[in-house]
Amino acid sequence: MVRILVIGAAGRMGKTIAACVDDTDGVELGGGTERSGGPEVGRDIGEVAGLGAKNIFIKDDLASALSACDAVIDFSLPESSMETLREAVKQGKAIVIGTTGFSPEQRREIDDLAKQTRCVLAPNMSIGVNVLFKIVGDVAKTLGDAYDVEIVEAHHKFKKDAPSGTAVRISEIVADALNRNLEEVGVYGRKGIVGERGSKEIGVHTVRAGDIVGEHRTLFGGMGESLEIMHRAQSRETFARGAVRAAQWIVDQPPGLYDMQDVLGLRA
Repeated sequence: MVRILVIGAAGRMGKTIAACVDDTDGVELGGGTERSGGPEVGRDIGEVAGLGAKNIFIKDDLASALSACDAVIDFSLPESSMETLREAVKQGKAIVIGTTGFSPEQRREIDDLAKQTRCVLAPNMSIGVNVLFKIVGDVAKTLGDAYDVEIVEAHHKFKKDAPSGTAVRISEIVADALNRNLEEVGVYGRKGIVGERGSKEIGVHTVRAGDIVGEHRTLFGGMGESLEIMHRAQSRETFARGAVRAAQWIVDQPPGLYDMQDVLGLRA
């Protein structure tokens, strides 16, 4: 039985993860954390998540909470996730990170720290999105330079980073498939008299509105036809279930940095 710690257990995503852990065979809730002084610290994680009493109480001491668990799932903010990863390395625990918006310096630190533990890092834990990642690369290779590529992502108004980590990953996959340097060809929104679209551009556009869980559309536009690949998440549960699946998988892997393509066996 894999005991899982949930970071930010009283948040929207944390409560969803806790519920998915609770109804998944082979895993169990091992604990939850919240920021120091938070109103939910000391409360039963089951009651907070609407699961009934579990006799497991939310802590604000990461080290103590993690010591009782086999793996930790973190969908928080970049600096918080970095602290979780550092503690996971100290204790030799497996970690699943769904946080986005890391700086280049933080990504380099993640690469170094992951060599010392078992870490799944993915911008999107949805199984459907990770199938999409594979598909868009194959489509881009097949269509080649004759088709323009535009990526549009939409999320709720509370999301802090833009474009989404998923949209960034899609653009990276397309650029690699087309042998382009994304730093040179990425175009993030357009305004004014920008001139004719460059043939190598990869457009990435952001929408923030209401409570949209997550939508990603990749458009391949040719002369006389277009092809669209669309993923829409109706619930945060899809991300939570992917994360729980990743936690079950990662505990038995050797040290290293993995993503959901590894978890799902989609790696080419």
